[in-house]
Amino acid sequence: MKRAADNLNDRPSRLSIFVRRQKRLIRPALLTFVLCAVGAGCVAFAHRLGSDERFAPLRARIVNMLPLRITNITVTGNELTGDDALQDALGVRRGDFILGFSLNAARQRIDALPFVDHSVIERHLPDTIIIHLIERRPFAVWQNHGHFMLIDREGNQVRDQGMTGKDAQAFMQLPLVVGPDANIAAAALMDELSAQPEVRAHVAAAVRVGQRRWNLTLRDGTVVLLPEGEEVPALRRLAQMQQDMRILERPVLSIDMRLPDRLIIREPPHPAGNDNTPPGTAAPSGLPAPDMPWTRPDMANVRRRA
Repeated sequence: MKRAADNLNDRPSRLSIFVRRQKRLIRPALLTFVLCAVGAGCVAFAHRLGSDERFAPLRARIVNMLPLRITNITVTGNELTGDDALQDALGVRRGDFILGFSLNAARQRIDALPFVDHSVIERHLPDTIIIHLIERRPFAVWQNHGHFMLIDREGNQVRDQGMTGKDAQAFMQLPLVVGPDANIAAAALMDELSAQPEVRAHVAAAVRVGQRRWNLTLRDGTVVLLPEGEEVPALRRLAQMQQDMRILERPVLSIDMRLPDRLIIREPPHPAGNDNTPPGTAAPSGLPAPDMPWTRPDMANVRRRA
């Protein structure tokens, strides 16, 4: 029969227990080291493959063999941003390799478009790109007391980034309204002009007169005086005359439509003895000039106040 002292001598020492535990960890550690070494080698090879021009044919063959091609590009929120401009800014098209472009670079290009506040771009493997735009909502450019600002349909100022870059592009694309209260009344007039595209194509600016009616300044400098509260029938009448006699393309100083039963056209001064005023029109000498001056902003010089 063994004694208690003999049993104590048979127990392993602490050192032997520690050595046995370390042996169990050696195999996983070696495996982890091998995997890390292989991964590092693959990364180094891929980096060299991507940067060395000698591997360009091989890169092209690998890309052509990959199945991850763009087949769907979904866009939301693009009410003011054109499809062509958005496509160019994205930098890829259907059929391109879906991993072959930078999301961050594409987002920076899209965010630089005139009406884009910011964008979210997602790459959904294997074949879909999703673009969500958050647009600024400028509706017109309002000139008031010599200052220019972007406004929305309600007449509120739209947050902008100064008079350079994308804001300069937005300023050149939007209609110009001039004068106190023009920002509030602009939406109704622009909707009415949109219904008469033959007229709107010639309009450079709309000047608010006395906070009650509008003058339209055409691109050739002609001023059209609209009647108070009767803009819709006046614009329809003007559109009909444009179709019939191309009145908006004639060299006249002003077209006064404020009287419901007549049209008064003011022509440039004729040489003495050569009065060719068309029948049915009048050319009064005392017709007032436009009630308020306007000018399209010069993007290189204008500085706007907050």
